[in-house]
Amino acid sequence: MSELVFFCGTMDCGKSTLALQIEHNRSARGLVGMIFTRNDRAGEGKLSSRLGLVTDAVEVEDGADLYARLVDHLSRGRRADYVIADEAQFLDPEQIDQLARVVDDLDLDVYAFGITTDFRSKLFPGSQRLVELADRVEVLQVEALCWCGARATHNARTVGGVMVVEGAQVVVGDVTGSADEIGYEVLCRRHHRRRMTAATARAATLAPDVLPVSSG
Repeated sequence: MSELVFFCGTMDCGKSTLALQIEHNRSARGLVGMIFTRNDRAGEGKLSSRLGLVTDAVEVEDGADLYARLVDHLSRGRRADYVIADEAQFLDPEQIDQLARVVDDLDLDVYAFGITTDFRSKLFPGSQRLVELADRVEVLQVEALCWCGARATHNARTVGGVMVVEGAQVVVGDVTGSADEIGYEVLCRRHHRRRMTAATARAATLAPDVLPVSSG
C-alpha cells in the first residue's frame, strides 16, 4: 500500500538531508521521482541541504494543482514512481489534499518534509493538514539543540540576534544568516517562552548585577 508520510522536526534537524537521501536511494535502484519544493534556501527549483547537497526540483506556486501535475506528467508517458515534497509547511492545505489524492488514486508513495510550527509556535496550515491526513507522521531523531544544550523544539525568528514574535508567517531565512539580518534560531520551549536567544543570553551574562551584593 502506498503511503503519505510526513517527516517533521525543527529547523536544522536534517529534513532536507533525509529527503535527498531518499531520492538517492531510490534513484540508485532505477526508480524515478517527482520532487516538489517551495522557498528553498538555494533558490527557486532547488532542494538543498545545509551539508551542501542539492538537486533540481519543481517549484510549487500559489494555486498549483500537484495532482494535476502528476496526471499530466504520467499521461505524457513519463515515469514517476514516488513523490518528494520538501518545505511542505509552505504548501496550501488544498495542495496537501492533492498529495493525499496522489497516494490514493495514483498509488504513489509521497514523502513530505517540513517544520510543524512557525516562529510564534503556531502550526503552519500545510503542516496541520499533513498531521490530519498523513498515514504516518515521523519526528526526525536527529535532535537540533538549543544554545543551552537542551533539545530544540521551537523555531525563533530573530533580527540582529533578538527574537521577534510579530510579522508575516513566511519570511525566508536561515539559521546560518548574519547577525544583522532576519534569521532563525532553534530554541527549547523554556527559552522560546522567555524569548532568550544565544545573543541575548550572552548579553544577560555580561550585564552588571542589578541588586547590591553583600559579603555579610
